[in-house]
Amino acid sequence: MDIIAQLNKESMEARNASIPDFAAGDTLRVHVKVKEGDKSRVQVFEGLCIARHNKNIGSSFTVRKISFGEGVERVFPLYSPVLEKIEVMRRGEVRRAKLYYLRGLTGKAARIAEKARKLVPAAGSAESAKTAPAAEADKAESTNA
Repeated sequence: MDIIAQLNKESMEARNASIPDFAAGDTLRVHVKVKEGDKSRVQVFEGLCIARHNKNIGSSFTVRKISFGEGVERVFPLYSPVLEKIEVMRRGEVRRAKLYYLRGLTGKAARIAEKARKLVPAAGSAESAKTAPAAEADKAESTNA
């Protein structure tokens, strides 16, 4: 492995922990560091992820939002140090990897259905639900006796 590939791999592994798992159709909130003169602040860009390009260190994703009736798209490099944080607000259910067709749609037609979440009961709650009525029955018998 050459030196550049090794450096790319190390920098990707360093940033991987802070990047959540997301795909096209998900609503994202991207926190971007903006430097204006000598001041630095964080700007939030929230919108729908319409594309994701996976090319190692050159990976990027496109986020689209409607601002004052005008469509705005930004392409973010995934491993950029300018990105402070990426939050997944909701997961969308889509059947395409690239949602470029949304550019031509407006209003309700441009909505994406939310992916159904799998409900998994907590390990302790199912057990405690079974033992609670039995404990109450024992308590009732001891007070009646």
